[in-house]
Amino acid sequence: MFYSGGRGEAYIVGAVRTPTGRRGGGLSGVHPADLGGHVIAALLDRVGADPAAVDDVVFGCVDTVGPQSGDIARTCWLAAGLPEHVPGVTVDRQCGSAQQAVHFAAQAVLSGTADLVVAGGVQNMSQVPIASAMTPDGPYLGSVGWEARYGDQEVSQFRSADMIAAKWGLDREELEAYALGSHRRAVRALDEGRFAAETVPYGQCTVDEGPRRDTSAEKMASLAPLRPGGITTAALSSQIADGASAVLVASDRAVREHGLRPRARVHHISARGDDPVMMLTAPIPATEHALRKAGLSLDDIDLVEINEAFASVVLAWQRELGASLDRVNVNGGAIALGHPLGSTGTRLLTTLLHELERTGGRYGLQTMCEGGGQANVMVIERL
Repeated sequence: MFYSGGRGEAYIVGAVRTPTGRRGGGLSGVHPADLGGHVIAALLDRVGADPAAVDDVVFGCVDTVGPQSGDIARTCWLAAGLPEHVPGVTVDRQCGSAQQAVHFAAQAVLSGTADLVVAGGVQNMSQVPIASAMTPDGPYLGSVGWEARYGDQEVSQFRSADMIAAKWGLDREELEAYALGSHRRAVRALDEGRFAAETVPYGQCTVDEGPRRDTSAEKMASLAPLRPGGITTAALSSQIADGASAVLVASDRAVREHGLRPRARVHHISARGDDPVMMLTAPIPATEHALRKAGLSLDDIDLVEINEAFASVVLAWQRELGASLDRVNVNGGAIALGHPLGSTGTRLLTTLLHELERTGGRYGLQTMCEGGGQANVMVIERL
């Protein structure tokens, strides 16, 4: 039995991810197309879906140069040996690219223009370093319109993380306590096998490589800030990482015709923007907007995945909305598990879905900050 309201639904019928590899680790030598193809093939195999019935492949990827260029979504599908008639398109909403891929997939299904869509993302940051697609001056300086509006001030995620800590009065000790907790939660999840059902090993990379069992408050306190006069250190930041993830989004008709089992339905999707210089605060207004539109409150949400781009991002969001951290990133986040930029959106969704199933929760909310001062929000309902 699956939920069917008065309108058509967009169902999540499968979700998988690779383990996340450290920079220079077990996935570093794998071509991004092979990483993405690996999770797509595993997804379809687990769900039992006919690849020929897929209408589109929407994949997130940032820095689409070198081996990630040329519409990596299409290349991943073909590298997996799947039917040539199925197209693919690559999405860049910065860190939220894979989450946006799911939004587009759900919108296609809800509109009736598609019935079965693979959505996901891939990023090999070991091979294609962050900001490889940017000029030395970045994407802003030199734009007459931008500089007339925002001046020629520094715009960087590291400055943004420091600005957020200052605005919300977050001190380094509080930030480091949160970051240490992320590692401890991730190690516990690994030890309890919570990620086993959602990960598909690739070669010798069989488990997430990022969580540090030996880290401590003392080690974190010894690190120098990333910016002169700043507060943010590497320990308070998401780890550079490699990985891929994918979900299968299906319509009512696809569920019936292909005998698929809906595991969750997409209850709400939206995106919002905020100050592009402070950049990483958009999850706050985006979450408020999403809850209003969905007719829910945070009390209705059983689990939250908010991307740990930096510890200050999560704690400012938590402080502003009054969320209980007992329900937030319960299996650790990108500080411990890594943040392969174009893949993280569906990595979070995959973990959120499996944890809702493990705990019996009903609603899960996912949000993440993105370059340009943006944020996506999704609410799913476990079935």
